[in-house]
Amino acid sequence: MSTSPEYATFHFHALHHADQPLLLPNAWDVASAVALAAAGFAAVGTTSLGVAAAHGYPDGRGLAEVKDATLALALRLNGRLTCPYTVDIEGGFGGGPQQVADLAGALAEAGAAGLNLEDGLPGGGGLQDMARQAEVLAAVKQRAPGLFLNARIDTHWRVTSPPPLSETLARAESYLTAGADGVFVPGIVADEDITVLVREVQAPLNILFTPGRHTLARLADLGVRRISTGSLLFRTALQATLGTAEAIRTGQPLPEPGGAALMYEDVQRMVGEEQGE
Repeated sequence: MSTSPEYATFHFHALHHADQPLLLPNAWDVASAVALAAAGFAAVGTTSLGVAAAHGYPDGRGLAEVKDATLALALRLNGRLTCPYTVDIEGGFGGGPQQVADLAGALAEAGAAGLNLEDGLPGGGGLQDMARQAEVLAAVKQRAPGLFLNARIDTHWRVTSPPPLSETLARAESYLTAGADGVFVPGIVADEDITVLVREVQAPLNILFTPGRHTLARLADLGVRRISTGSLLFRTALQATLGTAEAIRTGQPLPEPGGAALMYEDVQRMVGEEQGE
């Protein structure tokens, strides 16, 4: 594949409209991104939890240090991959429309083909006002029109009582009108809910893969266009590290690859927070 930024961006957009859904594994550093690209994945994303935790910070707090680490990773990936890459920027790291747009511009200049922008407030404090989030999305699209702008809707993410799908659909319509290219609704698991979103959202739908509940084949049958792994790979790698070290210490056989993953909350506690976005 050509490594020119223009072709990478065009190709990344096209992957959301291919015959099969785009499986997007999420990396947390250069080594994991390069390894995933070398393994033949069509594109690679970053995971905000993985990037934040790898630098000793909690996820979803809009921290300036995580913003710097995210941009630094994007810069290091420029020209290193054989496939497009997209960057998770949480909710824009606390910036207003112009600040988030400037970050999007910097990512585009770094060679990113897309970005993921969520409407959950930092610290898990509810959702961003829909109109304000649309303003942010519009500013991003104006500043970096070529990027695939994936609007994450957190109505069903890490909540005990999600609202009706009508609220999710209202946000999706607003964000698409503002210029988003795709919609991501993490926390949606049931086939019937996914079916409604696929039918009603007039853009490629992104679902977070849930082990034990989802298969790629089933999500493809439902019409999902993009399937993200989120922090799953990072948490699995961390659990494997702990399991291998413990096995060596106790003289036990090394654990088989592909085992269980640490929980999101476990990683957050390790870096000093019990809750995150």
